[in-house]
Amino acid sequence: MESLPTTAPSKSERRGRSSKSSQSSSKPSVIMAFFSCLAWLYVAGRLWQDAENRVVLNNILRTSYDQKPKVLTVDDKLMLLGCKDLERRIVETEMELALAKSQGYLKNSKSGSSSGKKLLAVIGVYSGFGSHLRRNSFRGSWMPQGDDALRKLEERGIVVRFVIGRSPNRGDSLDRKIDEENQAKKDFLILDNHEEAQEELSKKVKFFFSAAVQNWDAEFYIKVDDNIDLDLEGLISLLESRRGQDNAYIGCMKSGEVVSEKGEQWYEPEWWKFGDQKSYFHHAAGSLLILSKNLAQYININSGSLKTYAFDDTSIGSWMIGVQATYIDDNRLCCSSIIQDKVCSVA
Repeated sequence: MESLPTTAPSKSERRGRSSKSSQSSSKPSVIMAFFSCLAWLYVAGRLWQDAENRVVLNNILRTSYDQKPKVLTVDDKLMLLGCKDLERRIVETEMELALAKSQGYLKNSKSGSSSGKKLLAVIGVYSGFGSHLRRNSFRGSWMPQGDDALRKLEERGIVVRFVIGRSPNRGDSLDRKIDEENQAKKDFLILDNHEEAQEELSKKVKFFFSAAVQNWDAEFYIKVDDNIDLDLEGLISLLESRRGQDNAYIGCMKSGEVVSEKGEQWYEPEWWKFGDQKSYFHHAAGSLLILSKNLAQYININSGSLKTYAFDDTSIGSWMIGVQATYIDDNRLCCSSIIQDKVCSVA
């Protein structure tokens, strides 16, 4: 079988085929490059637009932050309300008042006794609404009774008053009975700002010393419990020997365990403030204690900020720690002792 003659393609034919194939393959590349360029332009445009949006948003946020109201402090509010200057003037006035009190410019203050002399002592005997019989017992024993007897004692430089507050129900029968008794006997120092209640008893001492200092000018101010009988002449002799002594904190000094168990006698609710040893600092027993004039004035001036504890004697002791008080331990003021020359005894 004869084979058909074949002819090899010429060079021109091969070049034509090659150019056709190259042209057909370059078209997709151009198209892809075109679309890539479009995509790049789109992405670049979005990025540019996002950058502009961020700038605009930042400007809006900055403007709104500057315009929103700022958080005002208490001082700013006081300044806006015009209270800052008022507060400053109040503080200045309080300081001027404290200075005036310390210099003796006191409301209703008296120069001393009716003869114009400075008193030796003001004795405040604690009393309560249910202690009428006990007051009469004192009036019949060591305490003078009647205007003439009280006036004669005052001429010797001694003022004695029963100290009592007001009823929780102001103006009730308890208050009226005290007012009537005082009208008849004229031997009360009524503390109008103090509520006479067991839970307020430790605060009573601040009101007593403040009222005593404001009403009488004396060398000493004395607090006495209502279950104590006094040897008045012996007490006067003791005070005479101390006349002119400043910073005197006189009494039967003691210390002891702080009772931390609730429900027990002498329980101290703030026992934890007295340290791990639970022991009271040195202080004068509350049955009878004596302060010189400047220490009583200190209580009067600072009464609003002085801390009271469960008992008045430890409260006074805590106040004396912070001042230059001279502690004078006099066993003649230990009322429950058995010594012969003591000036007080438990009734």
